[in-house]
Amino acid sequence: MSTNTFHMPLGPVHVALEEPVYFNITCEGESVKSVELTSGHVHRGMEQLALRRNLVKNVTLTERVCSLCSNSHSFTYSMVVENALGLVIPDRARYLRVVAEEVKRIASHLFNMAIQAHLTGFATFFMQIMETREIMQDVKETVYGNRMNLASNCIGGVKFDLSQDKLAYLLKQLDVFEPQVEEIREIFATNGTILNRTRGLGILPPEDATALGVAGPVARGSGLPMDCRKNSPYAAYGDLDFDMITETGCCAHSRTMVRLNEIFESIKMLRQAVAQMPDGPVHAPMPGIPVAEAFAHSEAPRGEVAYYIRTDGTETPARLKWRVPSYMNWKALSVMMRGAQIADIALVVNSIDPCVSCTER
Repeated sequence: MSTNTFHMPLGPVHVALEEPVYFNITCEGESVKSVELTSGHVHRGMEQLALRRNLVKNVTLTERVCSLCSNSHSFTYSMVVENALGLVIPDRARYLRVVAEEVKRIASHLFNMAIQAHLTGFATFFMQIMETREIMQDVKETVYGNRMNLASNCIGGVKFDLSQDKLAYLLKQLDVFEPQVEEIREIFATNGTILNRTRGLGILPPEDATALGVAGPVARGSGLPMDCRKNSPYAAYGDLDFDMITETGCCAHSRTMVRLNEIFESIKMLRQAVAQMPDGPVHAPMPGIPVAEAFAHSEAPRGEVAYYIRTDGTETPARLKWRVPSYMNWKALSVMMRGAQIADIALVVNSIDPCVSCTER
């Protein structure tokens, strides 16, 4: 081992980490040679808790797996139970689920962008992004009554309908919101400071992305066309016209541009969903609970969320398991960080938009 080689601990509590996770980083001078990741600091045993609650109560439990992608968990959980029960939800509910999901996706992506601006030392840009994000936070609070957990999904559809006034308010806010995000995208695409810090940083070649099974913007930033909304449409996504965003740069900047461009696709989907949304009920009654097993997946802001359930004829699931995208994505950090500078570690970590609470459950 070279005399310049040393081990540097990062975490589990560190100013550059949103959630607790521990990195043991081997460095040679200022360059990273290898990374070992240790997790488990916020394990809550939520899968075991789910086996002590009935199917309906678990909608609330799964929505608290995570904050930024909370809706994706209750959404996918509701779908997996519906698949087990053979329950078909009303058409209006399919569209309302898409509306809630895309509003949450926009807010999640912007939060990641704000943290990236902060990590590059661009404090004023951080505040600009967070101020723009507040438009979507206000939408969530006005339309759903809460800024984080929307409590919209339920088994059989959604808990409540959205009036025409609330849908009109959503569209009005999108008109205010879109040009501000366009300005943010322009800065990320052209600003010299950001480009110097992120372009070519955290390279994840397509072959490594495939071998590691990464998901979401991390996969699409390496050119892999993987998006459940396109590859395996669910809810009302099959009725909507939108593009799957991919980039071929395979670096932190590519993953940034995937998220930014996806925001505009989400805006497009929201407008279509409101325009095409049919009238009718928003909830179907639950049938009897059979002995069955089922699977469901969806495209959360960070990638594919997958749920498996096994029922035994009672109100309580015999088994409930879920897998989240950060579980695969953070394994890719060992490839992305190789050769990076110590000063860039936080930026590389942020580029996968990790969710530790989701992963550790």
